[in-house]
Amino acid sequence: MSIERRRDLVTVAKDFRIAIIGTGFSGLCLGIHLKKLGMKNFVIFEKAEGIGGTWRENTYPGAECDIPSALYSFSFERNPNWTHKWSEQPEILEYLEHCAKKHDLYPHIKFGLEVRGATFDEEAGQWTVETSDGVKAEFDVVVSGVGQLHRPRTPEIKGADTFKGPTFHSAKWDHSVSLEGKRVGSIGNAASAVQFLPQIAPETKHLTVFQRSANWILPKNDREYTGLEKMLGTLFPPLTNLYRLWIFIRGWAFLYPLMNQSGGEKAKEQFRDQALEYLEEKVSDPELRKTLTPTYPIGAKRILFSDDILDALTRDNVDVVTSPISHIVENGLVTEDGTLHELDVMVYATGFDTTSFLTPMRIEGRKGVVLNELWAADGAEAYLGITHNGFPNFFMMYGPNTNLGHNSIVIMIEAQTRYILSCLNAVSERKAKWLDVKAPIQKSYNEWVQERLSKMIWASVNRSWYKTESGKITNNWVGRTTEYRKRTKALDPNDYEFV
Repeated sequence: MSIERRRDLVTVAKDFRIAIIGTGFSGLCLGIHLKKLGMKNFVIFEKAEGIGGTWRENTYPGAECDIPSALYSFSFERNPNWTHKWSEQPEILEYLEHCAKKHDLYPHIKFGLEVRGATFDEEAGQWTVETSDGVKAEFDVVVSGVGQLHRPRTPEIKGADTFKGPTFHSAKWDHSVSLEGKRVGSIGNAASAVQFLPQIAPETKHLTVFQRSANWILPKNDREYTGLEKMLGTLFPPLTNLYRLWIFIRGWAFLYPLMNQSGGEKAKEQFRDQALEYLEEKVSDPELRKTLTPTYPIGAKRILFSDDILDALTRDNVDVVTSPISHIVENGLVTEDGTLHELDVMVYATGFDTTSFLTPMRIEGRKGVVLNELWAADGAEAYLGITHNGFPNFFMMYGPNTNLGHNSIVIMIEAQTRYILSCLNAVSERKAKWLDVKAPIQKSYNEWVQERLSKMIWASVNRSWYKTESGKITNNWVGRTTEYRKRTKALDPNDYEFV
């Protein structure tokens, strides 16, 4: 359901002074709906010189969405003109820029200003936000839209500083480095790697992929939309809506059952067989096929979709190495089996620091409590992934336990936008300064979340980007998107303290 159809939940009488951090899908979604409500007293802080968040930062070859484009877009801003079923990074960034321009957000955006932190003054009932230029400003409300995938993670490997060739992370791709005729090593083989490896393999002299664990891979069956399809989507918007609904139902009905440890056996068997048949079809070498066959249950780690990664890994100039990395030397990398892999260029495809959430910002709430320090003991948590006790009028979007493994995160972002607006409406109606979720409510909710997570498929593996080092799952939502939307339809005033 589109947010704009539920104006009874989002009407806000008071024009709060609002600070939004980040111009990805989250920050733009909230900003657009503030504008729709006639609220003008908000600022969106952006550390870079352009909007887009992860879709601005990740420019590696082949970067694209892993959700079909029709669903990886706002429900209130349909796009019948996607060129492909699965859109690449430039087109997604162009879409976000279109949304910001159409809804007149650019006057609200402060570019080149990174938020260092925010401090709450309980007596005044306001937040002081400090930016990278040292300027401090007061706001009634602070909303973090930085998400979970914005801080590239580079593992510490002995001797890394001795390598003589170019080295960079896939999320910070160095386009000045030519890979033509070079010996290239990819440290990592997961979500980003399956997109850039097929693009760079043909131009390299030799490509070595260092694999820690194999991936469950399903075909995307990507293709260009025809001119007729785009014309019909433009002339008859209900067709676009129906197609979007079909993609949603497919994830809701078929992918989500994979995420449960008990139950969904038919779906697990179906997708496992499909992935194994796809692997056998593409990889004729039995040894390589064995190397590329996962040893963990399907769904326990992120399922990857690709039409060309298996073709790339079977090329004569590509090797997949499973021996763990020992150390790096000036001319390459040595694995624990003693083999020296000579390299000219090294790419870290090692993902993001996903469990730190708000780092490096310092968010200080009531009684001087710092949120990241509070989370350091046992991992991040929040109520509905949005609010946290002791941090009044502070909201998170794409926060703890709101990531998905089966559907579009944009659905969750729109639900969070509606909930935040309903919180502001509740504060406005009560003529209060702020609201703060009650500690027992938050505690009970997160005990419920963790109890359900213990029965999900993600709990069956020791390591994944969904987990902290201690093993707590801090990233994923426990249910379907429909369940989350129902829970965030509007706040229950009894869950909060109003001052």
